[in-house]
Amino acid sequence: MKIGIACGGTGGHIFPGLATAEVLREQGHEVVLWMGGKDIEKKALGGWPGPVITVQSMGLPSRPGIKYISAFLMNWRAFLRCRRQMRFSPPNVFLAMGGYASVAPVMAAVSLSIPVVLHEANVIPGRANRFLSRFAQVFALGFEETRSHIRHRKMIYTGIPLRKTNTQNKLSAADSAEVTGASDSGRRRAEWNVLRTDVFTILAMGGSRGASRLNEIVTKAVVNLHAEKKGKTVQIIHLTGTEDEISVRKTYLESGVIHLVFAFLHNMDQAYRQTSLAICRAGGSTCAEIAKFGVPALLVPYPHATSNHQMANARAVASAGAADVIEEKNCTADWLAAYIFALMADNDKLQRMKNAALKRADRACPSSARDAASALADLTLSITRRT
Repeated sequence: MKIGIACGGTGGHIFPGLATAEVLREQGHEVVLWMGGKDIEKKALGGWPGPVITVQSMGLPSRPGIKYISAFLMNWRAFLRCRRQMRFSPPNVFLAMGGYASVAPVMAAVSLSIPVVLHEANVIPGRANRFLSRFAQVFALGFEETRSHIRHRKMIYTGIPLRKTNTQNKLSAADSAEVTGASDSGRRRAEWNVLRTDVFTILAMGGSRGASRLNEIVTKAVVNLHAEKKGKTVQIIHLTGTEDEISVRKTYLESGVIHLVFAFLHNMDQAYRQTSLAICRAGGSTCAEIAKFGVPALLVPYPHATSNHQMANARAVASAGAADVIEEKNCTADWLAAYIFALMADNDKLQRMKNAALKRADRACPSSARDAASALADLTLSITRRT
């Protein structure tokens, strides 16, 4: 069986797409990835052994103008190229993970009567998936709450695919974020020995888009908490993005905080397993990962996300009892230091959040599937068989 998967653009689309692609390849199917030509894609696909087709595309501006015309023409050319490629080697079914990079290949598939499956990894669907939903045979949901934000004749909850532990660590899953720049691939395993097993451990993740403000707040809060001591100590694993890595590391060094600072992190499972509390954005993949590892979290949604979809994600996780939520504009260093200190002394709440996160992860796919990636792979193949 030949399956096309469009998962280009951002980490929130790439990693779930890769997770599903890996399941399908393990089952013996031929999987072709369709990407949008962004720098992150080269880094994320470092270990992918299958074919990749890159077609340059871009998102349409929200308002008409010269940039809108330029984007439209680029996407029209992308559609024509995708159609030529698919006519030469048509997939049996096409799976798209959303985002602008999905539009041209999905429309090409539709024009050739190739069945389409869409997956949405956020509570509120993005513009691309809202537009493409009318052409899809089935709309797969990463959040059950998405049902109230879109209409489709066939919506199925699969959860958000996550790459297997031994392969998913090629890049941070943080949402979720745009990933550009350095990685931690050259860091030695021994570096993790700096962390103590008896100290409250914070994992801070912001991603490179819009992370600077969150990095600033978290760094100041942790340094202040360490300086005041208050009878307890903290240590931190901080994923800063490329711009703030050096300055954040310097601040922790000067203040004496036990720390590991990375621009981006490959072995996320090791970080999650040593984390007492995650302070992070609320992209779909991040929310799925903290659930999988049972990590209590304070979610600080990216305030400029389209349709404020990260806030919707965060509220869905918080409603399950797995996280607390605060808007970035209300998250000051003083407030955060007090929040962390209170939580350090509240083991009962931490355990409740952990249990709620794990329970949410258990509901993330049908009982017949091993995980969300398997559920989405099975759903994709079921569409193929019926057509």
